[in-house]
Amino acid sequence: MMTKPQPVPLDGQLCFALYGATIAINRAYKPMLDDLGLTYPQYLVLSALWEEDGQTIGAVAERLALEPSTITPLVKRLELAGFLTRHRNPHDERQVQVRLTKKGAEMQVETTCLTDTLLRRSGMTVEQLVALNRQVQALRDAVAGAA
Repeated sequence: MMTKPQPVPLDGQLCFALYGATIAINRAYKPMLDDLGLTYPQYLVLSALWEEDGQTIGAVAERLALEPSTITPLVKRLELAGFLTRHRNPHDERQVQVRLTKKGAEMQVETTCLTDTLLRRSGMTVEQLVALNRQVQALRDAVAGAA
């Protein structure tokens, strides 16, 4: 007679730990992002543009592993708030390029409070957080590559 395998308790599941950590980080960031007039997804769009300004919406979507249709409304709201501008690519009218405004570029300095808060609340050193980030990225890449 075969015994039925016991389910792994939630606290033993890595996916649940990562999910909970994401929620906790987003909750820690929310009051600061609210004060800056940003949502977390908008912050991610700006972060992608701080890495490389002047990207297409498709490139931003790819960088964030999201669909362009998800990025477009975020970009429109960021444009209305004065953080960026949108322009059609003169060489390919299907592409919309986004560029930071001065206000959008300056927001990068304002968001350092997020990293400071994560560092303080985590009780970890910068080196520990960097190592953890590398491990999580490697896991993400391995799982995504296997899919």
